[in-house]
Amino acid sequence: MSHRLLFVGPPGAGKGTQAERLAASHGLLHLSTGDLLRAEVKAGSDLGKEAEAVMNRGELVSDELVLAIVRSRLQNHSGGWLLDGFPRNLAQAEALNALLGELNQPLQSVLLMELDDEELVQRLLARGRADDNEEVIRHRLSVYREQTAPLINHYEQRGQLKRVVSTGTIEAVAEQINAALA
Repeated sequence: MSHRLLFVGPPGAGKGTQAERLAASHGLLHLSTGDLLRAEVKAGSDLGKEAEAVMNRGELVSDELVLAIVRSRLQNHSGGWLLDGFPRNLAQAEALNALLGELNQPLQSVLLMELDDEELVQRLLARGRADDNEEVIRHRLSVYREQTAPLINHYEQRGQLKRVVSTGTIEAVAEQINAALA
């Protein structure tokens, strides 16, 4: 199995759940950009203070800041890792690729978790989050498709993309992922 992985897919496809399971079962460092940002803020690091100021203004943290946080986690890490939630577009993918080249830790595989929009909408509504209504969810899916389609093509052309349809139980999807990455 590959030991330097990237998970991509629409909101609600189960990336976080499956990334946690795979990282735990294969001893990989799980880098969820959302979790990393929260951890840096909690730790009170310089990067965390910078991220907190941006998030408190209701803005998105810059690509440069996310890359700096990813760099800080990978530069002294010699084992495998799984990146979840970044990159989200082609420019971020190119910046990540340059960083990984610098660190001599090239990406080995990209796992695309796919699910049809109707099932995604139902899953996200079932989570019951205050900001998850059908209109907002459909907009998020539309933004995802717009930004991520070029990313999917990019990794497909590089021969790194593996696809998994994430329907069924958590265990069934995990089996598909293990088979795809074997």
